[in-house]
Amino acid sequence: MALSEIDHNLLQRCLARKPRSWEDFVDRFMGLIFHVLNHVAQARSVRLSPEDRDDICADIFLEIIKNDFALLRNFRGTSSLATYLTVVARRIAVRKLAGEKGPSSLQVDAEQTVADPKSDEVARRVDASEEVDQLLAGLHGKEADIVRLYHLQGLSYRDISARLGIPENSIGATLSRVRARLRPAD
Repeated sequence: MALSEIDHNLLQRCLARKPRSWEDFVDRFMGLIFHVLNHVAQARSVRLSPEDRDDICADIFLEIIKNDFALLRNFRGTSSLATYLTVVARRIAVRKLAGEKGPSSLQVDAEQTVADPKSDEVARRVDASEEVDQLLAGLHGKEADIVRLYHLQGLSYRDISARLGIPENSIGATLSRVRARLRPAD
């Protein structure tokens, strides 16, 4: 989905620092940011207090306005603004939950860790999403398509197989091989 006219105008107003533009931006995307944050916390089996949730949400919005809206200025408009903000919010939330927040008030939900194997898959995708930009820069052809479809579009191996006409059992191996090529040698 391309950038909508409404989001384009809102983005331009924010970058031009028009009156009420930031408030309108926050109103429009607050629900999305909370949804992403809740999803990341659930995928990592972390229980957030309302205060933790508010703090991390505020941190995400602070990152967006940091350096004169650098994250918004870097938006190329090749996707919807909501998609871009989802990726931004996910990366910041993962970073905050992984260590910057500190373990004092965050509690691991042991029941969910055992009960929901799908959360492990989502967490693995979230963790790997930060590698995607690096991966895509050096890839071409089917490898780039597989990485893009799996990490950015969230397609299953079966869906990728059907879309690209390749064996389903080759997708995991391709993803592992690409990651191994990009990891620094010890």
